[in-house]
Amino acid sequence: MEEIFPFCSCRSLRQVPPIAPPLLSRTPPLDRCRRLRACAHLSKNTPIPLPEKPPRISPPFPVLRLSSNPSPAAVFHDKLLFLDSVGIDLFAASSSSHPALAAASLYDLRSSVHFLRSLGLSAPELRRACGMCPEILTASPSNLAAVVSFLLREAGVQDQDLRRVIFRRPRLLVSDVAGHLRPALYFLQMLGIAPIARHTSLLSCSVEEKFLPRLEFLEGVGFSPRNARAMARRFPQLFCYSIDENLRPKVEFLVLEMQRELRELRDFPQFFSFSLPNRIKPRHRTCKEKGVVFPLPVLLRPSNGQFMAQLEVRISSSLPLKRSPLWRTSMDGGL
Repeated sequence: MEEIFPFCSCRSLRQVPPIAPPLLSRTPPLDRCRRLRACAHLSKNTPIPLPEKPPRISPPFPVLRLSSNPSPAAVFHDKLLFLDSVGIDLFAASSSSHPALAAASLYDLRSSVHFLRSLGLSAPELRRACGMCPEILTASPSNLAAVVSFLLREAGVQDQDLRRVIFRRPRLLVSDVAGHLRPALYFLQMLGIAPIARHTSLLSCSVEEKFLPRLEFLEGVGFSPRNARAMARRFPQLFCYSIDENLRPKVEFLVLEMQRELRELRDFPQFFSFSLPNRIKPRHRTCKEKGVVFPLPVLLRPSNGQFMAQLEVRISSSLPLKRSPLWRTSMDGGL
């Protein structure tokens, strides 16, 4: 249907029939001029037809719409890019022993990394912590904050030392406060180990699986419960060593091969920190060949150069008489 509108003219009220657009183009030039002059005297009620509206043309290309549910491949790709931006290899971290990492959402990963960065961890420190303990990335910020609060308020860690504590023992961040960290803290305090802030790595150890079995081993080889606790108090890192791979072989070598008494081990529990094949055995055999006996600290603590110089001095010097005041000093390693 054509649309019309009234046109006003103050000189004439005569109506003029509508002019169709197709006829206008075929009208001769003289008739067209007459009709144009007639249009100048149109009445206000004279209807004039308007051209029809052009048809709506659809766009040549379909409109692309973003999906609100991205594909699993796109989500995994985004996780790869994010973890790579913080220096973490998802393929290396998401092994069969850590399936929760591959199933974690990108939002959870971002939240955990943001919290770790808020503690002041640099990119290399963050990479090392997540590489040693990938479970950190799947821990909620609330659980991470609870561990940080425990370390600062109960374990006595200073603010400036918090980053160092986490860097040395990242597993602290994924340990349960009530069921793991606090019982370990109470047990170490009962033994008299202080300050706890210097031994925070032990807080991630289990009382039933780490502390008690090693104390029982020391008592089983001949130490009294009091001496066993004193050794642990003097050298708390004793709890970190394996019984079958470290403690038992070294005790057997000390008693059977070196022919030493347990009291020397009681006074020097750091004996367990030295390598049996690389330091204890070679130095013992060297001293045995030279006919020299050193106390355990003098035997093991010096560097190789200092040990050989000390051995040369002992070989070239004569032992004092037993009635001399220097006798006991000489037996303890001094001259």
